[in-house]
Amino acid sequence: MVDLGRRNFMRAKQVTSAAPVRLPWVVEEAVFTAGCSQCGDCISACEENIIIKGDGGFPEVNFSLGECTFCQQCVVACEEPLFHSLETTPWQLEISIAASCITTKQVHCQICQDSCEPEAITFTYRHGSVPQPEISKADCTGCGACVAVCPESAIKLSTSSLGVNHE
Repeated sequence: MVDLGRRNFMRAKQVTSAAPVRLPWVVEEAVFTAGCSQCGDCISACEENIIIKGDGGFPEVNFSLGECTFCQQCVVACEEPLFHSLETTPWQLEISIAASCITTKQVHCQICQDSCEPEAITFTYRHGSVPQPEISKADCTGCGACVAVCPESAIKLSTSSLGVNHE
């Protein structure tokens, strides 16, 4: 099993970034890194071209390149038993909007809301302020459509600290 933290330590690489977002429906991180052959079939199969070769050569999703349409092509292309049933929730990601959002600087922007098909991002008017974004975590699918369009890169999707929920 590959321990990416140890690998980075041996390279004297300080890791300050969050854990990578793996493919939808993927099994737990330890099982994934132990079983992934790093063949790149999932990268080639991705219709949205958002899967990249990440640290250690393992595939990860880069939402700054676009959104996940949950087309399932990455799962179909993979020959390894690394995925949960497609009948389950693809993943559980935590969404957050950083203080660098331009609405905090009194600039009117709602591009994230416009790109959010499940309407998980809405804007609330507040006295003396431009509308501020609010996220309905229950409605967020984790598709990442809001990430790439944000002019300040203020929206982040990260692996849930609660773990993956495969209902």
